[in-house]
Amino acid sequence: MKHLLSLFTILLLSFPLFAQEEKELKPVSLEADFFYGSVLEHNPDIEHLISGHPTGFIFSFNRKTYGFNEWERRYNYPDWGVTVAFQNLHNEYLGNVLGAYGHINWYFLNRNLMVRVGQGIAYSDLNYDPENNYNNNAYGTNLLSTTFLKGNYVRENIWKGLGFHAGFTVIHYSNANFKAPNNSTNSFLLNAGVSYQLDYKEFPEYIHKEDSLSKTHAERFKYNLAFRTGLNESDVVGLGQEPFYELSFFVDKRLNYKSTLTAGVDVFFSTFLKELIKYRSIAYPEDGLSGDEDYKRVGIFVGHEWRFNRVAFVSQLGYYVYWPYAFENRIYNRLGLKRYFFDDNIFASVTVHAHWAKAEAVEFGVGYRL
Repeated sequence: MKHLLSLFTILLLSFPLFAQEEKELKPVSLEADFFYGSVLEHNPDIEHLISGHPTGFIFSFNRKTYGFNEWERRYNYPDWGVTVAFQNLHNEYLGNVLGAYGHINWYFLNRNLMVRVGQGIAYSDLNYDPENNYNNNAYGTNLLSTTFLKGNYVRENIWKGLGFHAGFTVIHYSNANFKAPNNSTNSFLLNAGVSYQLDYKEFPEYIHKEDSLSKTHAERFKYNLAFRTGLNESDVVGLGQEPFYELSFFVDKRLNYKSTLTAGVDVFFSTFLKELIKYRSIAYPEDGLSGDEDYKRVGIFVGHEWRFNRVAFVSQLGYYVYWPYAFENRIYNRLGLKRYFFDDNIFASVTVHAHWAKAEAVEFGVGYRL
């Protein structure tokens, strides 16, 4: 189920994501990059997996925007598209990874600086195996969730549609605790490449509609009910995957086109904790656990939604007010994407529930907004 996070994101970013205001042209560009870099030691447990310098290639398809829709004008005409990346990690236990992403490009400094964020799904040809590859404690599964950040100096259409770019890329691979082990990897890479704009002679001019940008889009307080579920596993290898269920009650206040504030209550039914409590009560009697501790948790949170028409990037910070078993810590966070339907009354979401940088689960949710 965790891989639906990446698939859902790719579909959001590369399908007709934003409602169109009028018929528009569809200018596109293609990119190809080579990269070289290092795996970062974010966790001492993966020190033995850092033995070489990763190399690879990035190929991207970009749909250019020119202001035909309101969200394009409000966000300085970003691009969106699909990226495929191949990475050789130059380590006998990690092997090679092939990833596919949906991405968005943001432009700054007179469009000479481009920042790209991508989320997708990756396949590793080597993963943890208790007999054949026990040294790979980074990837518990062949299929991984993956995120990348790319910051580049860009010059497009220098000569007959051709351009170049160079900068850095950070690529993260993880399975978000869907299956242990899950220490993950982060690669810092230097990249350089070329781009080509198809039909460069017919690219349109940027459209400016100041009247539409004057709309506030502010709304009154709205009440929400959400249900989330999925599968995850504790860090104890072999303890088994368990389902979890979550209920959320919250209020939101949309301030303007881009921002909505939220606050509410989460109730967590994480059955993997039930099994972990039983295990630790037997394996570690010095912890003083009886094995009957309640695995349920209740948290309160505040949050923000960064809106792109009917899509929102969700960020929340919470605190467990009911925490009978001390798992990780009392502060938690949630990051992910939400898509609104039917006049914003129904929504679907894919989010990561974590304790700072340590993921607990990928959550698949649906909800209703009054």
